[in-house]
Amino acid sequence: VFPSLAQAQACVANEVYRELGQPVIFLFCPTEYCSSLCPPGPSQSGYLLTLGRELLPGIGVIWTGPKVVSQELSSTLMEEVEGVLRRQPVIWDNLYANDYDCRRVFLGPYTGRAPGLMPRLGGLLLNPNCELQANFVPIHTLGSWFQSELRSCAHPDYAGLETAAALGDSQGPQERNYSPQEALELALLDWVAEINRQALEPGR
Repeated sequence: VFPSLAQAQACVANEVYRELGQPVIFLFCPTEYCSSLCPPGPSQSGYLLTLGRELLPGIGVIWTGPKVVSQELSSTLMEEVEGVLRRQPVIWDNLYANDYDCRRVFLGPYTGRAPGLMPRLGGLLLNPNCELQANFVPIHTLGSWFQSELRSCAHPDYAGLETAAALGDSQGPQERNYSPQEALELALLDWVAEINRQALEPGR
């Protein structure tokens, strides 16, 4: 019936989207959801180009970055993906996901995401550790990153600057730059306080 997989998927997604009354949030996960699945890159993918052309504008498209689990996300890649999909991508961030190897738990700070990235995104979903309590630091430091991004949006001269500081310890005005190390230290302080609070609860 359909000349390509992308056209079939877009047709079904559009029909469901309309049937549901075109909800404000409607997400579509493509078969090619990261750069490594569409070599040599998103802009050369006929599949993604077709989706960008055929999907209704109100449908959000999920993207995980260069890889399924991406160590870094750059504004340059987001700009390329936006051009192909004709909409800002919704990042499904697998930085902390451990469902592929439950012997590992990821407790470091949210890092590797370029400053000024948020205005280029249609949204961000954080795929957590499978162990509930292990997600305190990931979610806490994501909050610190998000606050830093909001401040960057309020100061456009700082937005979109991709420096080495963004991928490690930041430098410069601390009230505007996100520092993974500072975010980790704040998260650990709050986590210890939360653990102590729970330990004092009756019956614990």
